[in-house]
Amino acid sequence: MSRLSAVLLVLALSTVAILGQNAPSGEHWVGAWSTALVVAPPVVAPPAAGRGAPPAVSTQPPSPGPAAAPAPPPPPGPPPVRNFSNQTLRLIVHPTLGGDRIRVVLSNAFGTAPLVVGGAHVALRTKEAGIDASTGRALKFNGSASTTIPAGAIILSDPVNLQLPAATDLVVDLYVPGDTAASGSPVTMHTGANQTSYVSSTGNYVGTDNFPVATTTPSWFLLARVEVVAPPTTGVIVALGDSITDGSRSTPNTNNRWPDVLARRLSQATGAKMAVLNAGIGGNRVLADGAGQSLLARFDRDVLVQPGVTHVIVLEGINDIGQARANPIPSAADLIAAHRQIIQRAHARGLKIFGATLTPFEGAGYWTPEGEAKRATLNEWIRTGKEYDAVIDFDAATRDPNQPTKFLTPYNSGDNLHPSDAGYQAMANAIDLSLFGVKATLARR
Repeated sequence: MSRLSAVLLVLALSTVAILGQNAPSGEHWVGAWSTALVVAPPVVAPPAAGRGAPPAVSTQPPSPGPAAAPAPPPPPGPPPVRNFSNQTLRLIVHPTLGGDRIRVVLSNAFGTAPLVVGGAHVALRTKEAGIDASTGRALKFNGSASTTIPAGAIILSDPVNLQLPAATDLVVDLYVPGDTAASGSPVTMHTGANQTSYVSSTGNYVGTDNFPVATTTPSWFLLARVEVVAPPTTGVIVALGDSITDGSRSTPNTNNRWPDVLARRLSQATGAKMAVLNAGIGGNRVLADGAGQSLLARFDRDVLVQPGVTHVIVLEGINDIGQARANPIPSAADLIAAHRQIIQRAHARGLKIFGATLTPFEGAGYWTPEGEAKRATLNEWIRTGKEYDAVIDFDAATRDPNQPTKFLTPYNSGDNLHPSDAGYQAMANAIDLSLFGVKATLARR
Protein backbone atom coordinates (compact mmCIF):
# COMPACT_ATOMS: atom_id res chain seq x y z
CA MET A 1 0.00 0.00 0.00
CA SER A 2 1.36 3.43 -0.92
CA ARG A 3 1.90 6.13 1.71
CA LEU A 4 -0.91 8.21 0.13
CA SER A 5 -3.33 5.26 0.29
CA ALA A 6 -2.41 4.63 3.91
CA VAL A 7 -3.06 8.28 4.85
CA LEU A 8 -6.43 8.26 3.08
CA LEU A 9 -7.41 5.05 4.87
CA VAL A 10 -6.52 6.54 8.27
CA LEU A 11 -8.50 9.70 7.50
CA ALA A 12 -11.52 7.67 6.38
CA LEU A 13 -11.47 5.51 9.51
CA SER A 14 -11.09 8.60 11.69
CA THR A 15 -14.08 10.21 10.03
CA VAL A 16 -16.21 7.10 10.60
CA ALA A 17 -15.17 7.07 14.26
CA ILE A 18 -16.10 10.73 14.73
CA LEU A 19 -19.48 10.27 13.03
CA GLY A 20 -20.14 7.24 15.20
CA GLN A 21 -19.48 9.28 18.36
CA ASN A 22 -22.05 11.90 17.29
CA ALA A 23 -24.76 9.44 16.17
CA PRO A 24 -25.88 7.15 19.02
CA SER A 25 -26.72 3.70 17.74
CA GLY A 26 -30.39 2.82 17.57
CA GLU A 27 -31.66 6.39 17.13
CA HIS A 28 -34.13 6.60 14.25
CA TRP A 29 -34.95 10.24 13.50
CA VAL A 30 -38.15 11.18 11.71
CA GLY A 31 -39.90 14.45 10.94
CA ALA A 32 -42.62 15.33 13.45
CA TRP A 33 -43.38 18.75 11.93
CA SER A 34 -42.11 20.59 8.88
CA THR A 35 -43.00 23.37 6.50
CA ALA A 36 -42.18 24.20 2.88
CA LEU A 37 -39.91 27.21 2.66
CA VAL A 38 -39.81 30.17 0.28
CA VAL A 39 -37.75 33.31 -0.09
CA ALA A 40 -39.21 36.32 1.73
CA PRO A 41 -41.09 38.45 -0.82
CA PRO A 42 -40.64 42.23 -0.93
CA VAL A 43 -42.55 44.20 1.67
CA VAL A 44 -45.63 45.46 -0.18
CA ALA A 45 -49.26 46.01 0.74
CA PRO A 46 -51.05 42.65 0.76
CA PRO A 47 -53.51 41.98 -2.09
CA ALA A 48 -57.18 42.22 -1.29
CA ALA A 49 -57.72 38.50 -1.78
CA GLY A 50 -54.74 37.58 0.42
CA ARG A 51 -52.11 34.85 0.22
CA GLY A 52 -51.64 35.28 -3.47
CA ALA A 53 -55.07 33.93 -4.30
CA PRO A 54 -57.02 35.59 -7.11
CA PRO A 55 -59.88 37.83 -6.05
CA ALA A 56 -63.26 36.17 -5.82
CA VAL A 57 -65.78 37.02 -8.49
CA SER A 58 -68.93 38.70 -7.21
CA THR A 59 -72.12 37.00 -8.29
CA GLN A 60 -74.40 39.60 -6.75
CA PRO A 61 -76.52 41.73 -9.12
CA PRO A 62 -76.04 45.49 -8.95
CA SER A 63 -78.26 47.31 -6.47
CA PRO A 64 -81.20 49.19 -7.96
CA GLY A 65 -81.38 52.95 -7.80
CA PRO A 66 -78.63 55.57 -7.90
CA ALA A 67 -75.17 54.42 -7.04
CA ALA A 68 -74.07 55.28 -3.55
CA ALA A 69 -70.82 57.09 -2.91
CA PRO A 70 -68.02 54.57 -2.47
CA ALA A 71 -66.95 53.94 1.09
CA PRO A 72 -63.51 55.24 2.04
CA PRO A 73 -60.84 52.57 1.91
CA PRO A 74 -59.91 51.03 5.25
CA PRO A 75 -56.70 52.28 6.83
CA PRO A 76 -53.69 50.22 5.78
CA GLY A 77 -52.55 47.62 8.27
CA PRO A 78 -48.97 47.24 9.43
CA PRO A 79 -46.60 45.92 6.79
CA PRO A 80 -45.88 42.20 7.04
CA VAL A 81 -42.81 41.17 9.00
CA ARG A 82 -39.94 40.27 6.69
CA ASN A 83 -36.72 41.27 8.52
CA PHE A 84 -35.28 41.33 12.02
CA SER A 85 -32.61 43.28 13.88
CA ASN A 86 -31.40 42.13 17.29
CA GLN A 87 -34.74 40.40 17.96
CA THR A 88 -36.06 37.06 19.11
CA LEU A 89 -38.57 35.00 17.14
CA ARG A 90 -41.03 32.88 19.09
CA LEU A 91 -42.38 30.40 16.56
CA ILE A 92 -45.41 28.22 17.35
CA VAL A 93 -45.61 24.81 15.68
CA HIS A 94 -47.87 21.79 16.17
CA PRO A 95 -46.01 18.48 15.72
CA THR A 96 -48.14 15.54 14.62
CA LEU A 97 -45.86 12.97 16.25
CA GLY A 98 -44.58 12.91 19.80
CA GLY A 99 -41.31 11.73 21.27
CA ASP A 100 -38.95 12.13 24.19
CA ARG A 101 -35.87 13.26 22.25
CA ILE A 102 -36.05 16.08 19.72
CA ARG A 103 -33.96 18.40 17.55
CA VAL A 104 -34.74 21.22 15.14
CA VAL A 105 -33.54 22.00 11.63
CA LEU A 106 -32.85 25.64 10.73
CA SER A 107 -32.61 26.80 7.13
CA ASN A 108 -30.92 29.58 5.21
CA ALA A 109 -31.92 27.89 1.93
CA PHE A 110 -32.62 31.13 0.08
CA GLY A 111 -30.02 33.29 1.80
CA THR A 112 -27.14 34.72 -0.17
CA ALA A 113 -24.96 35.34 2.89
CA PRO A 114 -24.30 33.49 6.15
CA LEU A 115 -26.90 34.08 8.87
CA VAL A 116 -26.05 34.10 12.59
CA VAL A 117 -28.48 32.59 15.10
CA GLY A 118 -27.38 33.80 18.52
CA GLY A 119 -29.45 31.39 20.59
CA ALA A 120 -32.25 28.86 20.37
CA HIS A 121 -34.65 27.19 22.77
CA VAL A 122 -37.65 24.84 22.79
CA ALA A 123 -40.50 24.46 25.27
CA LEU A 124 -44.10 23.38 25.41
CA ARG A 125 -46.58 26.22 24.98
CA THR A 126 -49.13 27.33 27.56
CA LYS A 127 -51.13 29.96 25.66
CA GLU A 128 -50.37 32.80 23.26
CA ALA A 129 -46.65 33.62 23.71
CA GLY A 130 -46.36 31.83 27.06
CA ILE A 131 -44.25 28.73 27.70
CA ASP A 132 -44.15 26.05 30.36
CA ALA A 133 -40.75 26.94 31.79
CA SER A 134 -40.34 23.50 33.37
CA THR A 135 -40.20 22.00 29.87
CA GLY A 136 -37.70 24.51 28.50
CA ARG A 137 -34.53 23.24 26.87
CA ALA A 138 -31.74 25.39 25.48
CA LEU A 139 -30.62 24.21 22.06
CA LYS A 140 -27.00 23.96 21.07
CA PHE A 141 -25.27 23.44 17.76
CA ASN A 142 -22.21 21.24 17.93
CA GLY A 143 -22.04 22.16 21.58
CA SER A 144 -22.31 25.92 21.04
CA ALA A 145 -25.24 28.17 22.00
CA SER A 146 -24.95 30.04 18.70
CA THR A 147 -24.43 29.02 15.10
CA THR A 148 -23.87 30.49 11.66
CA ILE A 149 -25.91 29.01 8.82
CA PRO A 150 -24.05 29.29 5.51
CA ALA A 151 -25.89 30.65 2.49
CA GLY A 152 -28.11 27.96 1.01
CA ALA A 153 -27.53 25.56 3.89
CA ILE A 154 -29.35 23.97 6.81
CA ILE A 155 -28.16 23.37 10.37
CA LEU A 156 -29.32 20.65 12.76
CA SER A 157 -29.41 21.36 16.47
CA ASP A 158 -27.95 18.94 18.97
CA PRO A 159 -30.66 16.63 20.36
CA VAL A 160 -32.34 17.41 23.69
CA ASN A 161 -34.47 15.25 25.94
CA LEU A 162 -38.01 16.62 26.09
CA GLN A 163 -41.30 14.82 26.62
CA LEU A 164 -43.19 16.07 23.56
CA PRO A 165 -46.75 14.75 23.30
CA ALA A 166 -48.21 14.46 19.81
CA ALA A 167 -50.57 17.27 18.72
CA THR A 168 -49.15 19.68 21.32
CA ASP A 169 -47.96 23.20 20.55
CA LEU A 170 -44.19 23.52 20.65
CA VAL A 171 -42.45 26.87 21.01
CA VAL A 172 -39.17 27.36 19.14
CA ASP A 173 -37.25 30.52 20.05
CA LEU A 174 -34.56 31.88 17.72
CA TYR A 175 -32.45 34.93 18.50
CA VAL A 176 -31.26 36.87 15.45
CA PRO A 177 -28.56 39.31 16.62
CA GLY A 178 -27.83 40.89 13.23
CA ASP A 179 -29.88 43.14 10.95
CA THR A 180 -31.25 40.96 8.19
CA ALA A 181 -32.42 43.94 6.13
CA ALA A 182 -28.99 45.55 6.20
CA SER A 183 -27.32 42.31 5.14
CA GLY A 184 -29.20 42.31 1.85
CA SER A 185 -29.60 38.54 2.10
CA PRO A 186 -33.17 37.24 1.65
CA VAL A 187 -34.79 35.63 4.67
CA THR A 188 -35.95 32.02 4.32
CA MET A 189 -39.53 31.62 5.55
CA HIS A 190 -42.98 30.13 5.12
CA THR A 191 -45.62 32.74 4.41
CA GLY A 192 -49.26 32.47 5.43
CA ALA A 193 -48.78 29.80 8.08
CA ASN A 194 -52.26 30.40 9.52
CA GLN A 195 -50.61 30.27 12.92
CA THR A 196 -49.71 33.29 15.03
CA SER A 197 -46.07 33.53 16.03
CA TYR A 198 -44.35 36.33 17.91
CA VAL A 199 -41.46 38.77 17.44
CA SER A 200 -39.83 40.45 20.44
CA SER A 201 -38.71 43.95 21.08
CA THR A 202 -34.96 44.52 20.84
CA GLY A 203 -32.90 41.89 22.61
CA ASN A 204 -32.30 38.23 23.31
CA TYR A 205 -35.35 36.74 25.03
CA VAL A 206 -34.71 33.09 24.21
CA GLY A 207 -36.47 30.88 26.75
CA THR A 208 -37.98 33.72 28.79
CA ASP A 209 -41.42 33.20 30.29
CA ASN A 210 -42.45 36.85 29.95
CA PHE A 211 -41.78 37.36 26.26
CA PRO A 212 -41.95 41.07 25.27
CA VAL A 213 -44.06 40.92 22.10
CA ALA A 214 -43.35 43.76 19.68
CA THR A 215 -45.45 42.32 16.88
CA THR A 216 -47.07 39.12 15.71
CA THR A 217 -46.72 37.32 12.39
CA PRO A 218 -48.68 34.63 10.54
CA SER A 219 -45.44 33.24 9.10
CA TRP A 220 -42.59 30.98 10.18
CA PHE A 221 -38.97 32.06 9.69
CA LEU A 222 -35.74 30.06 9.41
CA LEU A 223 -37.35 26.93 10.84
CA ALA A 224 -37.60 23.97 8.45
CA ARG A 225 -38.39 21.00 10.63
CA VAL A 226 -38.77 19.46 14.09
CA GLU A 227 -37.53 15.88 14.36
CA VAL A 228 -38.04 13.22 17.02
CA VAL A 229 -36.54 9.83 17.75
CA ALA A 230 -39.14 7.18 16.88
CA PRO A 231 -39.35 3.43 16.34
CA PRO A 232 -38.13 2.25 12.92
CA THR A 233 -41.69 1.22 12.02
CA THR A 234 -42.91 4.83 12.24
CA GLY A 235 -44.28 6.16 8.96
CA VAL A 236 -44.09 9.73 7.64
CA ILE A 237 -46.61 11.16 5.17
CA VAL A 238 -45.71 14.30 3.22
CA ALA A 239 -48.73 16.30 2.03
CA LEU A 240 -47.48 18.11 -1.06
CA GLY A 241 -49.47 20.93 -2.58
CA ASP A 242 -50.49 24.57 -2.79
CA SER A 243 -52.64 26.82 -0.59
CA ILE A 244 -55.37 24.18 -0.26
CA THR A 245 -52.85 21.90 1.44
CA ASP A 246 -51.39 24.87 3.31
CA GLY A 247 -54.86 25.44 4.78
CA SER A 248 -55.63 28.86 3.35
CA ARG A 249 -58.85 30.35 4.78
CA SER A 250 -59.17 27.73 7.49
CA THR A 251 -59.70 29.22 10.94
CA PRO A 252 -56.33 30.56 12.16
CA ASN A 253 -54.64 28.96 15.16
CA THR A 254 -56.96 25.91 15.14
CA ASN A 255 -54.94 23.43 13.05
CA ASN A 256 -57.86 22.66 10.74
CA ARG A 257 -55.93 22.18 7.50
CA TRP A 258 -56.75 18.84 5.86
CA PRO A 259 -53.31 17.38 6.77
CA ASP A 260 -54.02 18.32 10.43
CA VAL A 261 -57.36 16.52 10.35
CA LEU A 262 -55.69 13.51 8.72
CA ALA A 263 -53.09 13.48 11.51
CA ARG A 264 -55.85 13.48 14.12
CA ARG A 265 -57.60 10.58 12.39
CA LEU A 266 -54.33 8.63 12.28
CA SER A 267 -53.69 9.26 15.99
CA GLN A 268 -57.03 7.60 16.77
CA ALA A 269 -56.37 4.63 14.50
CA THR A 270 -55.01 1.17 15.22
CA GLY A 271 -51.71 0.36 13.58
CA ALA A 272 -48.30 1.90 12.98
CA LYS A 273 -47.54 5.40 14.24
CA MET A 274 -47.62 8.02 11.49
CA ALA A 275 -46.47 11.63 11.20
CA VAL A 276 -48.04 14.04 8.70
CA LEU A 277 -45.79 16.78 7.32
CA ASN A 278 -47.36 19.73 5.50
CA ALA A 279 -45.45 20.78 2.37
CA GLY A 280 -48.08 23.16 1.00
CA ILE A 281 -47.21 26.60 -0.37
CA GLY A 282 -49.92 29.15 -1.12
CA GLY A 283 -49.98 30.00 -4.83
CA ASN A 284 -47.53 27.24 -5.74
CA ARG A 285 -47.51 25.70 -9.21
CA VAL A 286 -46.31 22.38 -10.62
CA LEU A 287 -44.45 23.76 -13.63
CA ALA A 288 -43.53 27.37 -12.87
CA ASP A 289 -41.84 29.30 -10.10
CA GLY A 290 -43.70 32.16 -8.48
CA ALA A 291 -45.07 31.53 -5.01
CA GLY A 292 -42.09 29.41 -4.11
CA GLN A 293 -40.16 27.22 -6.47
CA SER A 294 -42.19 24.96 -8.74
CA LEU A 295 -43.21 21.56 -7.46
CA LEU A 296 -40.73 19.90 -9.82
CA ALA A 297 -37.93 22.11 -8.48
CA ARG A 298 -38.69 21.71 -4.77
CA PHE A 299 -39.60 18.03 -4.68
CA ASP A 300 -36.23 16.85 -3.40
CA ARG A 301 -35.99 19.45 -0.63
CA ASP A 302 -39.60 19.20 0.54
CA VAL A 303 -40.12 15.45 0.17
CA LEU A 304 -37.08 13.28 -0.45
CA VAL A 305 -34.90 14.73 2.33
CA GLN A 306 -37.60 14.35 4.99
CA PRO A 307 -36.23 11.78 7.44
CA GLY A 308 -38.38 8.68 7.62
CA VAL A 309 -40.68 9.62 4.72
CA THR A 310 -42.75 6.65 3.53
CA HIS A 311 -45.76 8.14 1.73
CA VAL A 312 -46.56 11.21 -0.39
CA ILE A 313 -49.95 12.76 -1.21
CA VAL A 314 -49.89 15.11 -4.20
CA LEU A 315 -52.60 17.79 -4.63
CA GLU A 316 -51.39 20.42 -7.06
CA GLY A 317 -52.10 21.94 -10.46
CA ILE A 318 -55.01 24.30 -9.87
CA ASN A 319 -52.76 27.38 -9.93
CA ASP A 320 -51.10 26.28 -13.18
CA ILE A 321 -54.58 25.95 -14.66
CA GLY A 322 -56.03 29.11 -13.17
CA GLN A 323 -53.09 31.39 -13.86
CA ALA A 324 -53.22 30.36 -17.52
CA ARG A 325 -56.84 31.52 -17.78
CA ALA A 326 -57.85 30.71 -21.39
CA ASN A 327 -54.27 30.20 -22.56
CA PRO A 328 -53.76 26.64 -23.85
CA ILE A 329 -50.34 26.46 -22.18
CA PRO A 330 -49.78 24.70 -19.89
CA SER A 331 -52.04 21.99 -21.20
CA ALA A 332 -53.50 19.10 -19.23
CA ALA A 333 -50.93 16.91 -21.01
CA ASP A 334 -48.14 19.15 -19.68
CA LEU A 335 -49.43 18.73 -16.13
CA ILE A 336 -49.84 14.98 -16.54
CA ALA A 337 -46.24 14.71 -17.75
CA ALA A 338 -45.07 16.62 -14.67
CA HIS A 339 -47.08 14.38 -12.34
CA ARG A 340 -45.45 11.38 -14.01
CA GLN A 341 -42.04 12.85 -13.21
CA ILE A 342 -42.99 13.21 -9.55
CA ILE A 343 -44.29 9.64 -9.43
CA GLN A 344 -41.08 8.29 -10.94
CA ARG A 345 -38.89 10.24 -8.52
CA ALA A 346 -40.90 8.99 -5.53
CA HIS A 347 -40.82 5.39 -6.73
CA ALA A 348 -37.06 5.61 -7.25
CA ARG A 349 -36.77 6.19 -3.49
CA GLY A 350 -39.19 3.39 -2.63
CA LEU A 351 -42.01 5.72 -1.57
CA LYS A 352 -45.72 5.15 -1.95
CA ILE A 353 -47.27 8.13 -3.74
CA PHE A 354 -50.98 8.93 -3.95
CA GLY A 355 -52.65 11.30 -6.39
CA ALA A 356 -55.40 13.62 -5.17
CA THR A 357 -57.96 15.04 -7.58
CA LEU A 358 -58.21 18.83 -7.85
CA THR A 359 -61.16 20.37 -6.02
CA PRO A 360 -63.80 22.52 -7.78
CA PHE A 361 -63.06 26.20 -8.46
CA GLU A 362 -65.86 27.68 -10.57
CA GLY A 363 -66.52 31.20 -9.28
CA ALA A 364 -62.89 31.83 -8.34
CA GLY A 365 -61.32 34.87 -9.93
CA TYR A 366 -59.23 32.90 -12.40
CA TRP A 367 -61.79 30.24 -13.39
CA THR A 368 -62.45 29.82 -17.11
CA PRO A 369 -64.25 27.13 -19.14
CA GLU A 370 -60.87 26.26 -20.66
CA GLY A 371 -59.37 25.81 -17.21
CA GLU A 372 -62.29 23.68 -16.12
CA ALA A 373 -61.70 21.38 -19.07
CA LYS A 374 -58.05 20.99 -18.04
CA ARG A 375 -59.05 20.20 -14.45
CA ALA A 376 -61.50 17.54 -15.65
CA THR A 377 -58.86 15.97 -17.89
CA LEU A 378 -56.19 15.91 -15.17
CA ASN A 379 -58.64 14.49 -12.63
CA GLU A 380 -59.73 11.76 -15.02
CA TRP A 381 -56.11 10.76 -15.57
CA ILE A 382 -55.44 10.70 -11.81
CA ARG A 383 -58.52 8.50 -11.29
CA THR A 384 -58.03 6.08 -14.17
CA GLY A 385 -54.38 6.28 -15.25
CA LYS A 386 -53.25 3.73 -12.63
CA GLU A 387 -49.86 5.45 -12.34
CA TYR A 388 -50.28 6.71 -8.80
CA ASP A 389 -50.23 3.97 -6.19
CA ALA A 390 -53.73 5.02 -5.12
CA VAL A 391 -56.23 7.81 -5.72
CA ILE A 392 -57.69 10.19 -3.12
CA ASP A 393 -60.78 11.80 -4.63
CA PHE A 394 -60.92 15.23 -3.02
CA ASP A 395 -63.03 16.47 -5.94
CA ALA A 396 -65.78 13.93 -5.26
CA ALA A 397 -65.59 14.65 -1.52
CA THR A 398 -66.19 18.40 -1.85
CA ARG A 399 -68.20 19.10 -5.03
CA ASP A 400 -71.88 19.96 -5.23
CA PRO A 401 -73.52 16.92 -6.90
CA ASN A 402 -75.95 19.24 -8.67
CA GLN A 403 -73.19 21.62 -9.83
CA PRO A 404 -70.04 19.48 -9.89
CA THR A 405 -67.78 22.34 -10.99
CA LYS A 406 -68.55 24.11 -7.70
CA PHE A 407 -68.02 23.40 -4.03
CA LEU A 408 -70.88 22.11 -1.95
CA THR A 409 -71.96 25.27 -0.13
CA PRO A 410 -70.93 24.25 3.42
CA TYR A 411 -67.49 23.32 2.08
CA ASN A 412 -66.86 26.71 0.42
CA SER A 413 -64.83 29.23 2.42
CA GLY A 414 -66.41 32.01 0.36
CA ASP A 415 -63.82 32.55 -2.36
CA ASN A 416 -64.88 29.52 -4.44
CA LEU A 417 -61.30 28.25 -4.41
CA HIS A 418 -60.40 27.28 -0.85
CA PRO A 419 -62.45 24.96 1.36
CA SER A 420 -63.95 25.97 4.68
CA ASP A 421 -63.01 24.13 7.88
CA ALA A 422 -65.85 21.71 7.09
CA GLY A 423 -64.48 21.28 3.57
CA TYR A 424 -60.99 20.50 4.85
CA GLN A 425 -62.47 17.96 7.24
CA ALA A 426 -64.42 16.34 4.38
CA MET A 427 -61.19 16.07 2.40
CA ALA A 428 -59.34 14.36 5.24
CA ASN A 429 -62.29 12.07 5.91
CA ALA A 430 -62.17 10.94 2.27
CA ILE A 431 -58.72 9.41 2.78
CA ASP A 432 -58.75 5.65 3.32
CA LEU A 433 -56.45 5.05 6.29
CA SER A 434 -55.75 1.52 5.09
CA LEU A 435 -53.47 3.15 2.49
CA PHE A 436 -51.06 3.65 5.37
CA GLY A 437 -51.52 0.25 6.94
CA VAL A 438 -53.77 1.41 9.78
CA LYS A 439 -57.43 0.92 10.67
CA ALA A 440 -59.81 3.66 11.75
CA THR A 441 -61.41 2.48 14.98
CA LEU A 442 -62.87 5.74 16.29
CA ALA A 443 -64.98 8.58 14.96
CA ARG A 444 -63.61 10.48 12.01
CA ARG A 445 -62.27 13.64 13.61
